[in-house]
Amino acid sequence: MASGKKGILTEFQEFISRGNVMDLAVGVIIGGAFTAIVNSLVTNVISPLISFITGGSTEVPGMAVSLGGNTIDFGAFLGAVINFLITAAAVFAIVKSLNALNEMKDKAAHKVGLVKDEEKEEPPAPRLCPFCRQEIPEDATRCPYCTSKLDGYKNDQDTRHLC
Repeated sequence: MASGKKGILTEFQEFISRGNVMDLAVGVIIGGAFTAIVNSLVTNVISPLISFITGGSTEVPGMAVSLGGNTIDFGAFLGAVINFLITAAAVFAIVKSLNALNEMKDKAAHKVGLVKDEEKEEPPAPRLCPFCRQEIPEDATRCPYCTSKLDGYKNDQDTRHLC
């Protein structure tokens, strides 16, 4: 019974040790921290600007409906949509700037000579039969199309002389 638990613990340890699980954990932690930054941006910068522009409140008046004691607050939903759009725009701006930074870094590395361009090897031109001009395998000694003898062709029967 103890060996079964040890096997499960070992499997769990291997699962946790995988890179993609660790990457996911780091992503969730960074996402939480980024959410705090975006919420602060909305609460401390954008909402006061909207309040100043609209004359006092960030809420849209008349956006809540009361139905049988329950309130449907469309204003809160609209605020959540705006918060999402701000978050998406911030993430887009950050990713775009990081991509531009990486691109500039790569260009600088190529310019200075730290990174060499990979030389792409061209595939060899296909071998053609000199008689019928059909494409043939590189190791062929006879053309499969016109049966011509090619360089490297050997046949013991060709060297025998028939009487």
